[in-house]
Amino acid sequence: MTTALASRSRYIPWLFVAGFAVVFAVNAIMITFAFGSFSGLYTPKPRERGLHYNTVVAEQKARDALGWRIDTAWRAETGRLEIAVFDALGQPLAGAHVVAELVRPVEKRSPVGMTLATIDAGKFAGFIELPVRGNWDLDVVVEHGGD
Repeated sequence: MTTALASRSRYIPWLFVAGFAVVFAVNAIMITFAFGSFSGLYTPKPRERGLHYNTVVAEQKARDALGWRIDTAWRAETGRLEIAVFDALGQPLAGAHVVAELVRPVEKRSPVGMTLATIDAGKFAGFIELPVRGNWDLDVVVEHGGD
């Protein structure tokens, strides 16, 4: 190997070092984001919930057997949430009690709950001011005659 060829190829080991430095830097950034964005969400008492899994599944099947349908409408400019509840035959579910809860899926923020007022048979509405903009999950609980 000549001296000219050896001096030209001296940078090749440094390319490997630079490549690994880039990989380590990207991994460090990803680890920082992963630790910083962990919401801390977990299921309280997961063992007990797992032991009663069949009960949870039976409750979900009983709920699905009711055949209720829920339609929602959100008016962001006024902060109005409207919910319409229908039975299995498509008739408005009169006499129901509806509670809604808005949850941020990516933050450690307390849920924002609201009780909706009845505005017509099977139709409910309420006003709420959300503390921050963005995506929210809506959880709706409908109670009617013990169901």
